Amino acid sequence: MLELTDAQIGTWVATFILPMFRVMGVLMTMPIIGTKMLPARVRLYVAVAITVVIVPGLPALPQIDPLSLRGVLLCAEQVIVGALFGFSLQLLFQAFVIAGQIIAVQMGMAFASMVDPANGVNVAVVSQFMTMLVSVLFLLMNGHLVVFEVLTESFTTLPIGSALVVNHFWEMAGRMGWVLGAGLLLILPAIAALLVVNIAFGVMTRAAPQLNIFSIGFPLTLVLGLGIFWVGLADILSHYQALASEALLWLRELARAG
Repeated sequence: MLELTDAQIGTWVATFILPMFRVMGVLMTMPIIGTKMLPARVRLYVAVAITVVIVPGLPALPQIDPLSLRGVLLCAEQVIVGALFGFSLQLLFQAFVIAGQIIAVQMGMAFASMVDPANGVNVAVVSQFMTMLVSVLFLLMNGHLVVFEVLTESFTTLPIGSALVVNHFWEMAGRMGWVLGAGLLLILPAIAALLVVNIAFGVMTRAAPQLNIFSIGFPLTLVLGLGIFWVGLADILSHYQALASEALLWLRELARAG
């Protein structure tokens, strides 16, 4: 009869539990999968399925008791590592959301808001459109597969139980601020064009004070803003490719920070 000791059972449980916490940290915080549109139970099932697939190919894990203090600390460490991976990807998506929000304010559509099903807050319609656009591009270009590949490699480059260099993680997360700055460059042409439109309306008001600028300025700014936004979408793919490549490259560097 096969007899199993407590140490053997604890080792097998730790072999599965520790990687699952890192996978869960990523799935709970990354874009698209980590949003409210996907139930937490489904994300848990996906995390278990991914863990079952990748565990046989992982390097040797530390022999610990998962119920001990060290085991709990290692589980918390894996959640933090996975959450950092997911939040670094969130910055890429939020860059496009901020771009859409600023364009909406400039063209006078800030009042046109709707509930974002991903985050549960009110956002401008233009921001919601940018969110859906970047989500579709992320999935079509297999960005989620790259994330899972980096996650699997991180168990080798950043093994469980190794010294976690927190300063390196925050340094790499701080570099992702460049993505936000680069995302703002997406809307600079639109901002400049709308600024010229507003200046033109200001000159018209000074030249003809009796002209009701509010009755004609608002609809014209709205129509011209939509036209400028539509023209600017022609280059959105090239901008997305550059930003996504940089973000995924930094994600790889983040996985090697240890």
